[in-house]
This record gives sequence, structure tokens and C-alpha cells, in this order.
Amino acid sequence: MIYAIVEAGGRQIWVQPGRFYDLNYIDGQPGDIISLNRVLFYCREGSVQIGKPCLDNLSIKTKILKHIRGRKLIVFKMKPKKNMRVKKGHRQELTRVLVEDIIE
Repeated sequence: MIYAIVEAGGRQIWVQPGRFYDLNYIDGQPGDIISLNRVLFYCREGSVQIGKPCLDNLSIKTKILKHIRGRKLIVFKMKPKKNMRVKKGHRQELTRVLVEDIIE
């Protein structure tokens, strides 16, 4: 089993080749190839490499599949006895990427 933990969009994500993941919005067109260089952890068939803080010799080759929007979050603010009620919604812009390969 091959997997890596990579930092992308301010989050740490466990990635495996052949799977897709939703990251914070990345500029680019669908079909573009991007490289994620901040690899924090790498495991291949039981051999483990841990970065301090990153592994310099590794990168993750990904392909942008499409841009999507996340679930709607409702933000409701209320002040009691003041008749103040505000209801807002928020949908995060996301990019769906396919992990093609982990390059050593």
C-alpha cells in the first residue's frame, strides 16, 4: 500500500494514487497537471519516510478534474430582545483533483 500525507490548501490530507480529493480552490483549468511539493509523510510497502518538516525528494503529481462548490453552510446570528436576526449562507469554492502518481 502506497500513501502519503501532503499539505495542500492549509490542510493535511492523506492521499493515495488513483483516488480523487477535494481541495481548496486552485487556479487552473480542468485537465492541468499540478505538483504538490509539501509531502510530510510517505509510506511504501511498510518502509516509512518522515519529513522534518517536508520531504524534499518527493512530489505528488495531480490532475485537476473540475471546480465545484461545497455544501451550503448556514450562518445565523441573533441578539435576543433586540429583534436582530441575520441569516447568511456560504459555499466554499473547491477543486477536485486526481492523484496520478507519487514521484520519488
